[in-house]
Amino acid sequence: MSELLERYGASLMNAFGPPKLALVRGEGAHVWDDQGREYVDFLGGIAVNTLGHAHPALVEALSTQVRTLGHVSNFFTSPQQVALAERLVALMTPADVEARVFFSNSGAEANEAALKLTRLTGRSHVVAMQDAFHGRTMGSLALTSKAAYREPFEPLPGHVTWVPFGDVEALAAAVTDETAAVVIEPLQGEAGVNEAPAAYLAAAREVTERHGALLWFDEVQSGMGRTGTWLASQASGVVPDLVTLAKGLGGGMPIGATLGLGRAATLFEPGNHGTTFGGNPLSCATALAVLDTIERDGLLARAVEVGERLRSGLAEDPRVTDVRGLGVLVGLTLAEEKASAVVAAAQEAGWIINATGPDRVRLAPPLVVTDDDVAGFLAAWPGLLDAAGLAGGVGSP
Repeated sequence: MSELLERYGASLMNAFGPPKLALVRGEGAHVWDDQGREYVDFLGGIAVNTLGHAHPALVEALSTQVRTLGHVSNFFTSPQQVALAERLVALMTPADVEARVFFSNSGAEANEAALKLTRLTGRSHVVAMQDAFHGRTMGSLALTSKAAYREPFEPLPGHVTWVPFGDVEALAAAVTDETAAVVIEPLQGEAGVNEAPAAYLAAAREVTERHGALLWFDEVQSGMGRTGTWLASQASGVVPDLVTLAKGLGGGMPIGATLGLGRAATLFEPGNHGTTFGGNPLSCATALAVLDTIERDGLLARAVEVGERLRSGLAEDPRVTDVRGLGVLVGLTLAEEKASAVVAAAQEAGWIINATGPDRVRLAPPLVVTDDDVAGFLAAWPGLLDAAGLAGGVGSP
């Protein structure tokens, strides 16, 4: 064990388990640990590092901003905060729909703000999806379905009903005239990259409108171009009342955003919610650089291209039984429950990937990942499955 990992264990709370690596430097899709070993990062800080590591646009934006104005508190505003709100509204909401933004520091906080906002409808019942993950603050955790995450902290706030993801009949049966909101991840990341059926989001819109409930899309992981569109839900044409963003928005700087559309845009009044750091000039300047770079470099189309190559290449191995996802958010199912062994074999070989279940693997590389990195990973993939002991590889009967 490296000295840094030993010091970590002696000085930080054990909330995450032992770190897999102590990383000290990054460039593009590559990172280096404290022993000088290089890895290709196909997880991107769990879909955060949209532009990879040390991208010149982010370095310039952050360094320029910190030399100019670093923090102002929410008694004041800054040009970067207003510009970012305007850009998000323009990119992610229809032109004929009024929209407003609340900035925070993370996806959990963006969801926490959205949950509080739903209470201002005068209702408290929320319908959420099985296998959903919305964060680990008390409010966002109340919407997260995994019992192992929730139960140590119960009772949690609110009246929540979970329904099977993609089941229109179950959703229609759960939503009533007392329902404040339905919250859906259009592409469930934590659950293993599960895409909502094509008609499901439209059905959810119809059900919520019928009962006067808000429709809330959690795009914390699937947003910011990762799926090849600014939001995963945009391809459906469905316009929600709430959208939550974070992860890729700041390209590594902490920022979350809650977008309210239509009546949800004006539910918050002064004093209803707050944040010390949310929307500060540093995070907003970095997020603007992320948006500029995605547009300038055509990274939405690049996400589609790379994602198709990854899914097609990974599916060629018969030990992969299913490949899912959009753009560079890729989920796959293995023929055996050896996802952790595959992740360990990948790290040993210099690739960083992630297991989301006993047989499920998730990839979320930066949008700037190179063709050589993609080709290298696909070439290595069968050997990683061999090393993890999945049957059917080289030398198997």
